[in-house]
Amino acid sequence: MTMPKLLLPVDGSAVSLRMAEALPHRLAGYPRTPEIHLLNVQRPVSHDVGQFVDKPALQDFHRQQGLEALAAARAHLEAAGFAPVPHVVIDDQPAQAIVRFAREQAVDEIVMGSHGHGAVVGLLLGSVAREVVRLADVPVTLIK
Repeated sequence: MTMPKLLLPVDGSAVSLRMAEALPHRLAGYPRTPEIHLLNVQRPVSHDVGQFVDKPALQDFHRQQGLEALAAARAHLEAAGFAPVPHVVIDDQPAQAIVRFAREQAVDEIVMGSHGHGAVVGLLLGSVAREVVRLADVPVTLIK
């Protein structure tokens, strides 16, 4: 029996932190400690900005911003005894990036916030979460 793999997309919002806080309690019933992957999707800068900043500098910027967005969730999970693996990707379509990453890593489940830093944060179900649920091949658990 292999170790289960979980993917937690994190955007740095309060909802994504609540997800990380709730996860250890939810995992108490798991027979084995899962492998946890934290994923932050950074949107690329506009082409106009990209013309004036070299590619390595932009990649460093996105990586730094992504790791900052993951920091609180990562710290909470580490304090609970887990060893989450952080990942940052750059994509202008976050839902597709999340689902693609889940497929590439062969995760067993995606656990994510019901909404995050979208234009209208108060919506019942955010557009990224809705699209991930629609596209994913594995179970998706939403936490609000």
